[in-house]
Amino acid sequence: MTNLDRCYNIFDLREAAQRRLPKGIFEYVDKGTEDGISLEENRAAFQRIKLRTCFLNDWSKRDLGTEIFGQRINLPFGIAPTGSAGLMWYQGEIELARAAAAAGIPFTLAMGALTSLEEITKAVPDSRKWFQLYPWEDEAGNYEMVTRARDLGWEALVVTIDHAPGRGREHNERNGFSFPFTPNMTATLDMAMHPGWMWRVMRRYLMNEGMPTNANFPERYRHSVIDGKKRVRPQRFEAMTWEHIRKFRDFWPRKLIVKSILSGDQARAAVDAGADGIVVSNHGGRAFDSAIATIDILPEIVEAVGDRCTVILDSGVRRGSDILKALALGAKMVLVGRATLYGTACGGQAGAARAIAILAGEMERAFGYVGVRTVSEIGPHIFAHRPLGMESPAQAARLQRMDSNHRSPSGNRIPSPPSGVW
Repeated sequence: MTNLDRCYNIFDLREAAQRRLPKGIFEYVDKGTEDGISLEENRAAFQRIKLRTCFLNDWSKRDLGTEIFGQRINLPFGIAPTGSAGLMWYQGEIELARAAAAAGIPFTLAMGALTSLEEITKAVPDSRKWFQLYPWEDEAGNYEMVTRARDLGWEALVVTIDHAPGRGREHNERNGFSFPFTPNMTATLDMAMHPGWMWRVMRRYLMNEGMPTNANFPERYRHSVIDGKKRVRPQRFEAMTWEHIRKFRDFWPRKLIVKSILSGDQARAAVDAGADGIVVSNHGGRAFDSAIATIDILPEIVEAVGDRCTVILDSGVRRGSDILKALALGAKMVLVGRATLYGTACGGQAGAARAIAILAGEMERAFGYVGVRTVSEIGPHIFAHRPLGMESPAQAARLQRMDSNHRSPSGNRIPSPPSGVW
């Protein structure tokens, strides 16, 4: 196991994961699509935003917790759906779910995971669990999976809507990795050069339950990670419309979240279709390489929906200060994907917990620098300049409203930056 105490940030965990994983699997997690522009822009957009420091505000009593869908979470972030967690570590989804439960944050299980809904429920029965769905053309198959999540009492259904056009992940064409895996010389040599991963991960699957499968798929579609051609493959739902979201709304009795929202119009449509929450997401730069960075479009989306639903953001979060910036622009929480995958690859539950602790520690430190002690005190007043997306008159008015609602720990209204800055 990696010496986690010597991993001081998410980038350290990334480097450690790269050493441990076969190249094809690591690049499947780490890289974006096509030229990697969207992946890079997600980080660059966060880095462009600068914050104002504010001291002597009695930072001694601070709380990183917040409320999502009427219930408290201990940190303002959760775990995004990441279907490759089971390749990072033996039963990686369970390890990740346990780390999330211990931290008091939501865990989202990807429909393509190697661990079933039932196994996750047994492992963390009292935690907050969300199930992510890529709708297929086979609607009966969709509802078969959703029914299982419903009957197990899962809190939220997360419907991802950016799946139909497919992906342009050229790097996996080059390194020979696919899912399900088709044996080839490049990938086989790659795995042979990582005997530690073969021993820690694949050997344990083979000894305990056999070759892992997409455990949540209906049986007719379920295949192992290396013999996918033996089963019929479901078709992407190219004819999907907002009417299908309304059908999910009618069927699902608890919280419905629509993921992959990147415009105000799409956000309003999701709310009109019955969504309780939306995830502002470009799939971590893994879908459309010309997509806007999520932090840049966030102000438009928050302005579009107001308080009609819970706005969540993912894509590009690597630092605790990134979370602070998203909250200041109106997100209620963020989801992290790669950060905790890197941790899981380094040490299972302990590695995922290390990633969570790193982000929490960085965020707590950022609280102190900008002079806030609770999530409710975070607002646009912390920005040193007006972020991209706050230029329109409507958004400027919203900025003033948000400023007027934020007060310092002493009870005084926190001043906006001077007019010469904005």
